[in-house]
Amino acid sequence: MVKENLIRMYEESFRNNAELPALTDYFKKTTLTYFQLAEIIAKYHLAFEKYGIKEGDKIALIGRNTPRWVTTYAATITNGCVIVPILQDFNPIDATNIVNHSDSRILFLSKDVWEKIDITKFEQLEAIVEYETMEVLWERNEGSLSSIMNNMDALFAERYPEGFKVEDIKYPEVPNDRVFIISYTSGTTGLSKGVMLTVNNITANVVFAIDYKFHYRSSRVLGILPLAHAFGCAFDMLTPLATGSHITLLGKLPAAPILLKALKDVKPDLLLTVPLLVEKIIKGKVMPTLQKQPVKTLVKIPLLNKVIYKKVRTQLMEAFGGALTELIMGGAALNTDVEKLLKKIDRPYTVGYGMTECAPLICYAHHTEYKSLSCGKLVPGMEMKIDSKDPYNIPGEICVRGENVTAGYYKNPTATEAVFDDDGWFHTGDMGVVDAATNCFIRGRCKTMILSNNGQNIYPEEIEAKLNNLEAVVESLIVEEEGKLVALVVPNYEMAQKEGWSTTQLKELMAENLTKLNTLVAPYERVAAIKMCATEFEKTPKRSIRRYLYPKAAKIVS
Repeated sequence: MVKENLIRMYEESFRNNAELPALTDYFKKTTLTYFQLAEIIAKYHLAFEKYGIKEGDKIALIGRNTPRWVTTYAATITNGCVIVPILQDFNPIDATNIVNHSDSRILFLSKDVWEKIDITKFEQLEAIVEYETMEVLWERNEGSLSSIMNNMDALFAERYPEGFKVEDIKYPEVPNDRVFIISYTSGTTGLSKGVMLTVNNITANVVFAIDYKFHYRSSRVLGILPLAHAFGCAFDMLTPLATGSHITLLGKLPAAPILLKALKDVKPDLLLTVPLLVEKIIKGKVMPTLQKQPVKTLVKIPLLNKVIYKKVRTQLMEAFGGALTELIMGGAALNTDVEKLLKKIDRPYTVGYGMTECAPLICYAHHTEYKSLSCGKLVPGMEMKIDSKDPYNIPGEICVRGENVTAGYYKNPTATEAVFDDDGWFHTGDMGVVDAATNCFIRGRCKTMILSNNGQNIYPEEIEAKLNNLEAVVESLIVEEEGKLVALVVPNYEMAQKEGWSTTQLKELMAENLTKLNTLVAPYERVAAIKMCATEFEKTPKRSIRRYLYPKAAKIVS
């Protein structure tokens, strides 16, 4: 158990940083200071008290990232309640199931979500509130919560007759072993489980991030990841709030031109993102330039290539705002060609490893210590073992235990028992190896591993990473059909249209890619065929491919 406590850290941060900007809506250009944030939180607490919300009660929250979304989240956990954040891209049926399964008493949402849900499907939910306006949209016992909300100004004046002051920022004791977040996974396997995270789990992540200077007083944050997901939640919201950082929210990941303008305007000191975004920027803006003459020839000349790469680095740094000290990517492996280029231009990047069940960090390395193709080193407070007879060379399941590890799955003892062994090790489901310095290298998922006819373990993700580097490949999946490996590929149809390629020409290019791919993989990993898909693969709200749907759901181009 860590000695710090997140709720106490917030009480101190909101007091000490009262005059500083806390939350800004990028498009509305509205800002809340830390004092204003604390004042709104106090109104939530008063409403919860009057309505009879008790410590441990569940409050659900769904909608796009806004200052009021963050305020609702912060008000819930600082009141000793349990927040149930739901990714805004969950479909309405899944969101309803989560509200019901979590035993949530109140659901806070945005107007666009309200228009999509069926209130008759809620089993025990008592009220629905639009978090931007605090309007009660529906309640089971009509008038009870509405009356409180409609009279909030009078109730607040009665509670604080001399006005709300910095000294009034006080929160109840919420012990570190208390569950205060239930985060539902986005279902790459078709099922969604409620991950119970304790105050200790989150505090350990936040303390680590502060120690490694992810954020500090007045640092600038541009939140582009969904805050309902563990990665963005921990380091674009929970950590900055504990340090007095200024968080600017985009609501939802916008198109590239808007994002690049926001980066230029906000000038973030740290940027959290997924590899896909960085790959799109580099593949779309940088690599084409490096492939054209005379640049393609010049980069092969010693000394001269350093000048070119320095210019590319400067352009990329400016594109990301010009103040970036580090770019942290997570959630997927980084394209190897993109990583090689980032290395050549000495870009301050790193790739971490985590999961919702670890709130989220398992591995991280500062960019000055990051080892290429790894996902960082094991973080303090955690232990790791590779379930393999030779963990340095033979992949085995990655198992962890320590401060960050979940208390289990809500109301699902069977799922909890399935991931914890008798010695308390949490089985991640990821396969990997480590080196002597505890750098971790992920090979793939246990469930996706394919056993070849001659007994070799095949990790589809490793083949996919190589295939995704080939020309006109947007994304791919390696599946097994009749004992053979087959690649399902989503081609770059935009490029094909631009180049004037016919379907036949695109298929010929894929045939060339197949030949190239089979020179890059081991003999037992060779792919028998590439099948072009007409549409992109179906994704979870956090943009992971729902692998379990394929190959059955693939729409093959004939």
